[in-house]
Amino acid sequence: MFANKTQEQAREEILDLVREYCDTYHNVKKPFREGQRIPYASRVYDSAEMVNLVDSALEFWLTSGRYTEEFEKKLAAYLGIRYCSLVNSGSSANLLAFMALTSPLLGDRAIARGDEVITVAAGFPTTVAPIIQYGAVPVFVDVTIPQYNIDAAQLEAALSERTKAVMIAHTLGNPFDLKAVSDFCKRHGLWLVEDNCDALGSEYQIDGKTKLTGTVGDIGTSSFYPPHHMTMGEGGAVYTDNPLLHKCIRSFRDWGRDCVCPSGRDNLCGHRFDQQYGELPLGYDHKYVYSHFGYNLKATDMQAAIGCAQLEKFPSFVERRRHNFDRLQEKLSAAGVSDKIILPEACRDSRPSWFGYVITCRENAERNHIVPYLEEHGIQTRMLFAGNLVKHPCFDGLRARGEGYRIVGGLRNTDRIMRDTFWVGVYPGMTDEMIDYMAKMLCRAVG
Repeated sequence: MFANKTQEQAREEILDLVREYCDTYHNVKKPFREGQRIPYASRVYDSAEMVNLVDSALEFWLTSGRYTEEFEKKLAAYLGIRYCSLVNSGSSANLLAFMALTSPLLGDRAIARGDEVITVAAGFPTTVAPIIQYGAVPVFVDVTIPQYNIDAAQLEAALSERTKAVMIAHTLGNPFDLKAVSDFCKRHGLWLVEDNCDALGSEYQIDGKTKLTGTVGDIGTSSFYPPHHMTMGEGGAVYTDNPLLHKCIRSFRDWGRDCVCPSGRDNLCGHRFDQQYGELPLGYDHKYVYSHFGYNLKATDMQAAIGCAQLEKFPSFVERRRHNFDRLQEKLSAAGVSDKIILPEACRDSRPSWFGYVITCRENAERNHIVPYLEEHGIQTRMLFAGNLVKHPCFDGLRARGEGYRIVGGLRNTDRIMRDTFWVGVYPGMTDEMIDYMAKMLCRAVG
């Protein structure tokens, strides 16, 4: 088949076939029929992603390489931030963001075991898990309804002499009160980690400027798991404007090593064999000097290749999410169901890139009736993640011992979310017909 062809000609022929295959078998769109399954999220892609994936596979570099570098540069440029590190998941991104703050390179500001980190229990567990796994203490603050983000009015009450950071997520794309939280952190010399995994593309007006979420705090994180705002299958990113934090993030991501040379490249600094580190002998190979107890959390170049194609489409994904959310909000508002369900509200001064449409049932409506009805009629639902993380089995031991975490002022709204809240999707693959059907079924379910 490839006789008398150069390698580049053969490669182009393969990629042309891949493009044709994808267009023929993967991008076949059928009209929506009522009752057809509507997932809460799904991948949105075309032949560009598949061609990039196969192009990377043909190169067979496998680990992080040219596509990784391209993705990191383009995501950083989109965010308007200096440093971006691609990792293998959003959970790993949160782990790296937290662990970077434990680095001895940060001096007195480093988080030590027993130090406290303010967070919320109404969210996804991997925002909190790194804090506990390291031996720091999460301090849980309640959230507001219908924004579903941290109640900033309780931050001062949560503060102690051991507080070192605030680490919270922008819930389902709705930014938390970044002005209040960032001012609190600056006032008390605390780190701020924005878990941006559900909010990539969300905007917030702060100090007269429009900023993307994930770029206001010291570190931001993203997830590229298939349901998220863009995907590369598995994958995540950690980003910062702080060069020292970037150095810590890269070290923890890449086995804890001190060297910054990328895979397959040696001696970028020109001092690989002439320095002395710790108690190692003079001239010990810098590629094998370790400044942290790190991990290997890199993504593959095949994942990055998909991400590069997704980034080109990403602005249109954000706009479609907003369109779908606004259409559903308009339909439900006009239907007069707000006496039975609480409709979501965007944080003041924000323009969310919505991950989902979140609903809380009032006293005269039952989640245990509404959710099964929607599922029976083809509409996939999700709880607001953990609801109240402290109630889960992973906290059994900590609860029994009465240690390892702290709650400030009670978690009344968090408990209500656990009992009464759910959400449906607004992902960019949804059509107006799908949104209208969801609105109709929600109205019927509410009764």
